[in-house]
Amino acid sequence: MNILVCIKEVPDDSVAVSVKDGKADISGITPVVNAFDTYSLEMAVRLKEKEEGQVVVASIGNEDVKNSLKNCLAVGADKAYLIKYDDYRNLDTKGISEILKEAIKKLEEECGAFDVICFGKETTDAEASQVGVYFANKSDLGLVTSVIEINKEGEKLISKQEIDGGYRQVETKMPCVLTISKPDYEPRYPTIKSKMAARRQKIEDIEVAVNLDLILEEIKDFEPEKRKAGIKINEEDLEVSVKKAIALMKEQKVL
Repeated sequence: MNILVCIKEVPDDSVAVSVKDGKADISGITPVVNAFDTYSLEMAVRLKEKEEGQVVVASIGNEDVKNSLKNCLAVGADKAYLIKYDDYRNLDTKGISEILKEAIKKLEEECGAFDVICFGKETTDAEASQVGVYFANKSDLGLVTSVIEINKEGEKLISKQEIDGGYRQVETKMPCVLTISKPDYEPRYPTIKSKMAARRQKIEDIEVAVNLDLILEEIKDFEPEKRKAGIKINEEDLEVSVKKAIALMKEQKVL
């Protein structure tokens, strides 16, 4: 199987982000591979190990993104490509999809046609859940969203899809596009040996020329409202405490 995993580098979501001049201040926050993209890569590598083939990773960005791509090589990807675009953080859904579409044409010239193209179901910075869907639509490929398990049966891909209230099994022809949710396992950790091998591996650059019209614009960021301290009721008598609590709730019009 020939699998492409598209990743995005995002600010580490375990670090609190403040807002400065109407924009999220991410300076000083270490960039990492988007969490859902790490699940996507792990799922792709597991499928490759069962069915044989290769896993290729690609990301839009500048030279700094190569560190994240090397991390992907260290946990099972076979090849990695940087789609060069310095202003990648300001791209919208359409821009990302158009760049990927052109870049994948070049990738397939080098790596062969892809059977499956994987995206994380969303990114932890934008949380839009749009790129995989938009890309599949523009590329006229079958799409399964929120996938937590994949298996190949003959020429078809069998996906377990997470839906409200449960799961369903979806059968698709290949090539197809998947957006990956969190599976029942965690991504593997790199070994010292795999890190050393990834460090030596070359990451190729891809350049594409596309005319981009902005369709979405981020106007302003807001910090969430600070939670106010609660009211403590310290009455010794339980009945008095309940009456006081009810009175307070009525006062706040929550009853």
